[in-house]
Amino acid sequence: MSASTPQPPRAAEAPEVIERFGVQLNDPYAWLRDPNWREAMLDPGQLQPAIRAHLEAENAYTEAVLEPVAPLRERLFAELRGRIKEEDASVPDPDGPYEYYVRYRADGQHPVACRRPRGGGAEEVLLDGDRLAEGHAYFQLGDWAHSDDHRYLAYAVDTSGAEAYTIRIRDLERGVELPECLEQARGDLVWAGDGCTLFYTVLDDEHRPRWVYRHRLGDPASADEVVYEETDPGFFIGLERTESRRFLLIETHDHTTSEVHAAPADDPEAGFRCLMPRERGVEYTVSDSGEHWLILTNRAAQDFRIVRVPLEAPEPGRFEELVPHRPGVLIHDMLLFRDHLVRLESEDALPRIVVRRLADGAEHSVAFEEAAYALGLAGGLEYETTRLRFSYSSLTTPGRVYDYDMETRVRSLRKEQEIPSGHDPAAYVARRLYATAADGERVPISLLHRADVQPGAETPLWLNGYGAYGISQPAAFSPHRLSLVDRGFVYAIAHVRGGKERGYRWYEAGKLEHKPNTFSDYVACAEHLIEAGYTGAGRVVVHGGSAGGMLVGAVLNQRPELFGAAVADVPFVDVLNTMSDPSLPLTPPEWPEWGNPLEDEQAFRTILGYSPYENVQARAYPPILATAGVSDPRVTYWEPAKWVARLRALKTDDNPLLLYTNMSAGHAGPGGRFDYLREVALRYAFVLWVFGRPDG
Repeated sequence: MSASTPQPPRAAEAPEVIERFGVQLNDPYAWLRDPNWREAMLDPGQLQPAIRAHLEAENAYTEAVLEPVAPLRERLFAELRGRIKEEDASVPDPDGPYEYYVRYRADGQHPVACRRPRGGGAEEVLLDGDRLAEGHAYFQLGDWAHSDDHRYLAYAVDTSGAEAYTIRIRDLERGVELPECLEQARGDLVWAGDGCTLFYTVLDDEHRPRWVYRHRLGDPASADEVVYEETDPGFFIGLERTESRRFLLIETHDHTTSEVHAAPADDPEAGFRCLMPRERGVEYTVSDSGEHWLILTNRAAQDFRIVRVPLEAPEPGRFEELVPHRPGVLIHDMLLFRDHLVRLESEDALPRIVVRRLADGAEHSVAFEEAAYALGLAGGLEYETTRLRFSYSSLTTPGRVYDYDMETRVRSLRKEQEIPSGHDPAAYVARRLYATAADGERVPISLLHRADVQPGAETPLWLNGYGAYGISQPAAFSPHRLSLVDRGFVYAIAHVRGGKERGYRWYEAGKLEHKPNTFSDYVACAEHLIEAGYTGAGRVVVHGGSAGGMLVGAVLNQRPELFGAAVADVPFVDVLNTMSDPSLPLTPPEWPEWGNPLEDEQAFRTILGYSPYENVQARAYPPILATAGVSDPRVTYWEPAKWVARLRALKTDDNPLLLYTNMSAGHAGPGGRFDYLREVALRYAFVLWVFGRPDG
């Protein structure tokens, strides 16, 4: 660095030593965790002054270092915004006399929820997100749903970024807001069939969804009744209503086990009954068809199967197999209609949609031509229909929404993602490659570059990775990444173990004691791309967010020489300390994913072996940009703050190390769609600057 380079802030050290299983660990930056973090998460203004001063100093340093590329950030922001159709609308979803949709106005940051008479007619604005956001530093519109008679609308809003929602109800017939105000809600909600009873979930003091409440219109919130309490702090709660609308569902789960409770939607006073008691390692979801439950489960089926069982007796001994287990073919989801069952499954990291006629069991797949692509099922509001709606995109093809007639097999394009600044799919090349891991596993890589770019050893390559919770990284279209690809970058996705790209075993081979496979898979992908001539050592950008940020920190500690830059979005890098603190929102629910280092010595030593914060060394690291959010309940702000502090104290190089903290937002960053683009522009400008392209 030159003498004129801004000097980075140095976090004070306050040694805090803990001993576990005979190992002593010093956490010198533990003070960055505010003792009143719960209050600060909901109201960032309550953050302790010393902590706030440090985070603000880091932000100021980031801005000072990147001041030379301020014009580039503005150009990138304009470029990114230019690829978004500002005045846009979703495909209307019909339901009885109305069709419901969401639209955005030009310059609008937030969605506007609307309806109109079925088939067209005058629009009725139900929720104006831009108006509701006025006066709030952060705003996010959560779940919203109309009652069966279409008179009432319940909706949830988050004004802190902490994912603690307030639920309000509107009388659409009279055009007034009801006085009910349901606080500290998780955000999911479901109406009973009577049109005047609403069920919703409520968070406890540890910010975990613990209770399901029943609210009757006209009653004060204080009169709401608890209909379910989750006593296991490791389990989440969700609310659903089956596609037929006959049943209300309370779904409880951790990352490997689930349990469903059901109640008749037309009798909200009847109470919920457990369908199948939870068994460790058994997952299931349900829907109803006639006199049967249809159950998607991994019971005796690693990659899941679909079974049928009588409504009155949903015991495993009564299972009748509809879709048998096929090893390596993972069933992700099912969607039920009166006459058809639709499933989304994948094999070798490629998804497909399969339609089954319930009357005779006849099946067919919906065909697609590209080598790699992403699919999504869009559950509609109607049950007695032959119309299936699904989404499709690929690395080169913008998103499309199709309606598909499950009987005639006719596919109708209803919407195609418009790129106002222009996009030619033929100008790009997408490929599927495979890297060989240390144990011989083939790790898929999805790759994109311009057709007129011949990659080589000097080509910069952005390599994204995640690999946790069984979440697969789809080969989907993103208009944002074109800002890199059009500047000569190769963009790649490493489908590492810990996701489900190659079946459920792919997930199990990247969790608990097998978690190190995630990191070695990623390194194998980087090495393969170098050996195949798509880039060179020191030209790879390692990128990941949340649990993918853990991947970033781990591979930087293991193989820093491979990478020319690192971007870690809200990175989960203080794994050992977080998993040792059961008071944090996600710690007990995540022990099945990472292990419990408080009670399990093997889990302790495994996590200690890869946790990025504990494994920072006195060595050279590439340039790093990390982000955080004060209101983040998933990866608390102090994780990236502590990691950056330790890196700054120990690393032996002069490469830039930057931390940018959202002082009034949470895990997903700013709530507005354009505000979020400024963070994307920040990441891209940082990387272009690092690679010597400050003018873009």
